[in-house]
Amino acid sequence: MGGGLGEGAIPLTLGYAQSGAGQAETLLAQVLPVVLLANVCAIVFSSVLSMIGQRFPQTTGFGKIQPAEDDELGLADRGHVAFDIRQLAAAGFMAVALYLLGEATHALFGWPAPIVMLVAAILLKLSRWLPRSLEHHSGLVYDFMSTAVTYPLLFAIGVSSTPWNELLKAFTVGTVITIVATVVTMMATAIVVGRWMGMYPVDTAIVVGTHTGMGGTGDVAILSATRRMALMSFAQIATRIGGAITVTVALIAHANLY
Repeated sequence: MGGGLGEGAIPLTLGYAQSGAGQAETLLAQVLPVVLLANVCAIVFSSVLSMIGQRFPQTTGFGKIQPAEDDELGLADRGHVAFDIRQLAAAGFMAVALYLLGEATHALFGWPAPIVMLVAAILLKLSRWLPRSLEHHSGLVYDFMSTAVTYPLLFAIGVSSTPWNELLKAFTVGTVITIVATVVTMMATAIVVGRWMGMYPVDTAIVVGTHTGMGGTGDVAILSATRRMALMSFAQIATRIGGAITVTVALIAHANLY
């Protein structure tokens, strides 16, 4: 439920490690297979829902969340924002500033750095203080990092630091049952709530299913499997903001309960 790798697993394990739960590398080895299997489950269940939508067309908008929807969030025209190298540099510096803010609060007050960084990012997004061009170029920075940096970094961690015994131990019957139950419950809840709010239940459930995937790449895999790439804007919101909120709540609960 944490929103993938970069938005969920990595800040979650770093936050757990700072709270004294263990080494970040060991925790990541335990969380990584969960994310991978959850992504597979989301693809399978979303594909099943897509077939149900074809059988019952009234349950799906085939890439729309609700009937006669308007793009109230202004996300449909992000692709029309002109590329500006200065805005790209500003987006990169903003990401570094958020990271330094988290590290500074951890050094001064002992707060988990990932929580502060994620909360600050959520507030910036929800308050709509940032110009649309800066948000667009922040997305470009994210795309570059997730494509060119995240996976080589994970590969390096896997080769040098991952305790493979812990990784293999994570695949247990109880873990698999928990993963499947979590994905099914989230998507079933989305069907009920989406129907109640006048949304297409199939498309709503598919978007919520991306929240249990691997982040940006998981969104692409799930939506491409269901031929609903038009839902990418909503999937990104579910993955990034939803994942950040989930991770924040989980770290706060861990810090106070253990």
